[in-house]
Amino acid sequence: MAIYQLNPLSDARWGEFIGLHPHASIFHTTGWLGALHSTYGYQPLALTTSAPREALKNAVVFCRVESHLTGSRLVSLPFADHCEPLVENSAELESMLSFPLTEFGKAGWKYIELRPLHVVPDGLAGFHNDRKFSLHTLDLQPSLDNLYNSFHKDSVRRKITRAGKEGLVIEEGDSQSLLDHFYRLLVLARRRHKLPPQPKQWFRNLIRTLPGALRIHVAYYKRQPIAAILTLRFKHVQIYKYGCSDAKYHSLGGMHALFWRAIQDAKRDGLQLFDFGRSDSGNTGLLAFKNRWGTSQSTITYLRYPPSDESETHQSLARRVAGELFARMPDRVLTTVGNLLYRHMG
Repeated sequence: MAIYQLNPLSDARWGEFIGLHPHASIFHTTGWLGALHSTYGYQPLALTTSAPREALKNAVVFCRVESHLTGSRLVSLPFADHCEPLVENSAELESMLSFPLTEFGKAGWKYIELRPLHVVPDGLAGFHNDRKFSLHTLDLQPSLDNLYNSFHKDSVRRKITRAGKEGLVIEEGDSQSLLDHFYRLLVLARRRHKLPPQPKQWFRNLIRTLPGALRIHVAYYKRQPIAAILTLRFKHVQIYKYGCSDAKYHSLGGMHALFWRAIQDAKRDGLQLFDFGRSDSGNTGLLAFKNRWGTSQSTITYLRYPPSDESETHQSLARRVAGELFARMPDRVLTTVGNLLYRHMG
């Protein structure tokens, strides 16, 4: 079976293919790929069995990540929660993957990573199960009343009521002022989690490349921004991608009010699914938060070739040491570190 390469950013067939394929997501779009390329320099590459003059019938999309710090690799796709191979069956997928596996040594890649949303058969072309995440989704087809009643009474509904009593004001859009307020809260939240923030340019580029699909939602208390989320829309799905808040105001229910507003908006606009995004399986607090929204929980398993040779103990120690340094950095230094490091982390 012949395998062909294409650049999704320049091939006119890509947009129509993604628009029609039932398993395509926002992460397959030229908007997401274009933001990755503009911000981090990642080069997109798609593999298909469709000849250059034929309509696309299948594809697996990657980005080439070139890094002298973390190693060069082929990832499908950087910073995406998941990226389903758009194929009919495992035989088709194995045929496409034969190309990067053949090129592996010559290209100097450290590894190849797939992030499928659904289960891929074991033994796929030598790929091994790697990192696991939990994914929470909310079916939006029930009525708003039924959705609201499915939320945890104390942990969610009471928080939404509290936000209303406190007079929180929610603004939505993609304006520069909303981005500024979102990013200020993001720096606070990332510091709290002992991590650097993503580059602000990443969000600017997403706003530019995903017009109409990206929304920033900010909750204000007495004109003070206290919580924010960023969501993405594609077809019938709304995805929660980023969230941040000021810990001093957590008791006011800002995050809960934002999620409820985003769910209401998605329901009003006829969307069918609210994707709460991936969560580390060990993050019990975040898992509990998402479970309390009447969601369904599933597992995403990333696949890697060859298997990781780094011990979890070594990685955990490195993260703890780096985290302590991040927590002590001034904001300007922390954001600079994020600007420098994120292109190596995809």
